[in-house]
Amino acid sequence: MADAGMLRFHVPEPEVRPGGTPDFSDVTIPKAGSVPRPEIDVDPRDIRDLAFSIIRVLNRAGEAVGPWAGLLSDDELLEGLRHMMTLRSFDARMQMAQRQGKTSFYMQHLGEEAVSCAFRKALAPGDMNFPTYRQAGLLIADGYPMVTMMNQIYSNQADPLKGRQLPIMYSSKEHGFFSISGNLATQYIQAVGWAMASAISNDSKIAAAWIGDGSTAESDFHSALVFASTYKAPVVLNVVNNQWAISTFQGIARGGSGTFAARGLGFGIPSLRVDGNDYLAVHAVAKWAAERARKNLGPTLVEYVTYRVGAHSSSDDPSAYRPKAESDAWPLGDPIVRLKNHLIQRGVWSDERHTQAEAEILETVIAAQREAERHGTLHAGGKPSTRDMFEGVYGEMPPHLRRQRQQAGV
Repeated sequence: MADAGMLRFHVPEPEVRPGGTPDFSDVTIPKAGSVPRPEIDVDPRDIRDLAFSIIRVLNRAGEAVGPWAGLLSDDELLEGLRHMMTLRSFDARMQMAQRQGKTSFYMQHLGEEAVSCAFRKALAPGDMNFPTYRQAGLLIADGYPMVTMMNQIYSNQADPLKGRQLPIMYSSKEHGFFSISGNLATQYIQAVGWAMASAISNDSKIAAAWIGDGSTAESDFHSALVFASTYKAPVVLNVVNNQWAISTFQGIARGGSGTFAARGLGFGIPSLRVDGNDYLAVHAVAKWAAERARKNLGPTLVEYVTYRVGAHSSSDDPSAYRPKAESDAWPLGDPIVRLKNHLIQRGVWSDERHTQAEAEILETVIAAQREAERHGTLHAGGKPSTRDMFEGVYGEMPPHLRRQRQQAGV
């Protein structure tokens, strides 16, 4: 019998610390087009290996290959490229606005644009997303006005949420974008509940839950999987694995499961991993999962393998916990560059047209910013009315709030 000895407490360690050489040798990347595309009604037990592989469509030559390719036309791909470019330009301007003191807080999507932009195009009108704070591409790709998004960021007099939410915590029922919550993981159980309600009422709409890799450590994540699997809720359970939580690497939240997708296996949920920087692969997997939900086949868990290039937020300094050059070493590349190269390879795009599009998009974003700033910013111009604090909460305002509003003179 082995000597038990003294117990030792284990804390997972990242492969490299600031100042070290970036190392992604543990990221196994299958050849593009090598992962099979199962039938929609496949038994989850028959595709367990998809929770440990990575579905890819674009190869290193920019070609779309394999069984997950061919779902999008050239025009649809050009539109997707423009959506991602718009989100990146929007990010840059709003990050600059935060540094200029025009808003208190901002969160970028740099490097993750394909995940939300491609996913949105796989949904139908009326479907509902329950997002985190890094899925603004769902709105951009659905035509939500940038001016309205900026008004919310500035909390100005035209803010559709009347200053009641933190900047970047958008909400739009018309665009299938449920109110963002700063309490992480709550949206996961809300999405499952919404999907169950849709099924109970014999509706045709499905839900999409969103969560980051770090938040999968929350109990709400596991509760959502229990209900989704038990009641076969028509929901797509998305996990965006961008390698880093706020300041801890993915190994802390992942535990010993190997992948985040693998967590769905214990609940009998079909679970897939996809290259989150491959627009075509993201769309194809999202379409597969959405169709499965719509055909009453239950939930699907999808892990998007991507990388958070920027800081966690405007309040974060990533150089304190990871090498500065780590994003350059990320093996799955840049989603915009990869789709651009694919379209050039197909003969429908060029470097010159891409440069021109960047300038056109930037001009559009700047024009939207100017219009939004006419309504005010954090420290200048119009603000939501104090009256808004009292309205839109109760069907009939309680007496104590009526008294407070009278005292405030609004």
